[in-house]
Amino acid sequence: MRIIGLDLGDRRIGVAAAEEETRVAIPIATLNVSGDAVEAIVQLVQDQRADELVVGLPLSMSGALGAQAQHVMSLVHELGARLSIPVRTWDERLTTVQAGRSLGTAGKRGKGQGVARAGRDAIAAAILLQAFLDGRRQG
Repeated sequence: MRIIGLDLGDRRIGVAAAEEETRVAIPIATLNVSGDAVEAIVQLVQDQRADELVVGLPLSMSGALGAQAQHVMSLVHELGARLSIPVRTWDERLTTVQAGRSLGTAGKRGKGQGVARAGRDAIAAAILLQAFLDGRRQG
């Protein structure tokens, strides 16, 4: 069973994948979204032959659903209506910070940061997907 994890951003979507048997999430891509994000994700799910989709939910530090989390929930509902696989959400608080630290780019600006941010998005997707897999294992 192939599971895809997504870290949704305004311009980029970090993508990670894992096989249920190995339970190890790996970053696989960053999609630049200039049009319909839902259509891009549906195509990605089909291309990856995903059996399940996990979307990072950007809750506030208090756990509340802010504007960005509500936007993500709207996309999740659209995806659920268009896909024949389970679409789940997972708390993604601090995954981008963790990803930046793993790349050594936290707080840095300058030339080459677009590439670093793209890598960070895919790593953030892998971090949230790994947390989802670990939570499933414990549950």
